[in-house]
This record gives sequence, C-alpha cells and structure tokens, in this order.
Amino acid sequence: MDHNEKGTLLEALGIEIISIEKGEVVATMPVDERTRQPFGFLHGGASVALAETVASYGSVALINLETHTCFGLEINANHIKAKKEGMVTARAKTIHTGRTTMVWEVKIVDEQEQLLCISRCTVAVVEKK
Repeated sequence: MDHNEKGTLLEALGIEIISIEKGEVVATMPVDERTRQPFGFLHGGASVALAETVASYGSVALINLETHTCFGLEINANHIKAKKEGMVTARAKTIHTGRTTMVWEVKIVDEQEQLLCISRCTVAVVEKK
C-alpha cells in the first residue's frame, strides 16, 4: 500500500504508520507544538485524527481499491489521561468487518502503555462508480 502522506494531515501532525496487518494497524504521533492545545496538553482532536487515521488505513488494507473506497462514517473518543510531551501510539483492531461497514476499536497509549484515549470508529465501504 502506498503511504503518500506528503501534504496531508498525517504530515502536519507527524503521524507515522508503523505497521498494517489484516485487521490491525499501529501508528505513532508526537505530542509537540503541532498536536498540543493552548494549555500545553495533547489536543483531543489530534487523538481523534490519529484514531480515524489508523481505522482508515486498516479498512483500506481489507478492501479491493480498484472497486471500492472507504470513508470515516462515525467516530467517538473517551479521553482518559492527559499528556504534555513525548510520543503516543495508536493500536487499531477490527471489531466488525462487513461488506459495507467496518468497526474499529482504537487504543492510544503513552510510552508506559498507559491508556490515554479509547475510540471506536465506523468506516463506510463504498463501491466506486
């Protein structure tokens, strides 16, 4: 799969895809001036962007890109713990892999594997016309 992140949100936030396996994706994101909110903590929106990114990459890996594409349909996130600096890691696992939708659970952890955010993302699988 082509990882053309140049000029995308991934590049802007420093998101790096570490691995893509069938039904599982791992990515990292720095907690720095690009991803912090004005009070110095990791921005919840950056965590949500990371979660949707890994769910989307995982979905793309499970479809035929010649005939289908996919889009984020719904996402939620519970922010459990704050973080000021360092690196976070997102691990996405598929919960449901259907013909028209996929549901992913995404856990975002710190360097000590402490849970910072848990998210569920539903991805729509759409036939190309």
